[in-house]
Amino acid sequence: MFTFEQYLEHVTANADRLAAAAEAAGLDAPVPTCPEWNVETLVRHSSRPLLWSTANVEAGGEMATPDQLERAPKGEAALPFFRAAAATCVAALGAAGPEAPAWGWAGDGRAAFWARRMAHEMAMHCYDAQSAAGSPQPIDGELAADGIDEFLELLGSHPSGGAAAGTGETIHLHCTDRDGEWLVRREADGVRVAREHAKGDVAARGAASDLLLVLVSRAPVSSVEIFGDADVFERWQGDVSF
Repeated sequence: MFTFEQYLEHVTANADRLAAAAEAAGLDAPVPTCPEWNVETLVRHSSRPLLWSTANVEAGGEMATPDQLERAPKGEAALPFFRAAAATCVAALGAAGPEAPAWGWAGDGRAAFWARRMAHEMAMHCYDAQSAAGSPQPIDGELAADGIDEFLELLGSHPSGGAAAGTGETIHLHCTDRDGEWLVRREADGVRVAREHAKGDVAARGAASDLLLVLVSRAPVSSVEIFGDADVFERWQGDVSF
């Protein structure tokens, strides 16, 4: 687990990389990892969670209404708007501190939730922007392993979470470049996750970055090693992708 300050450092670093890649690609360039988007759409989309994080920290525990957020401008103004949104978000979180009350959609009502969430949001969209520029880089391994952990923790709170339920199928996820193992069990009432080494119906093994990118449908399943019933993994990945 990272410290609050380290998450904020990742927000800043990946927001900077995202903006640089977007500038290099051009706003009209398609985004291979998000086929319906161009870079302008990606940049404008990436501004929104930063604005929402800031608004929730400033609301002091009350839920900030997403509909009231300032809309990112179109065209060339989108990039400077994004850069400003990132800087404002980091400043607001840093000033508040990790324990400050801040409504969070997964039940953690602290600013710490938003620092972690934005670290992963910016890392993933940085990868998207780099893909558009033709130079995708792996996500930092430690951050990617934490991203897998967060993805599994938040799955029940995500709109696709209900689709993760099953009939007892088990999926073992195993990072090969650092510590990180999870056993996911698809029960009728939702997903159970244990951080342990255990045999599942299927195992997916790979570098933390590759595993995370597969889980969030940024990379093909062939990016990792699959052992056991591949259909179990591919069905699950399809059900929870977003």
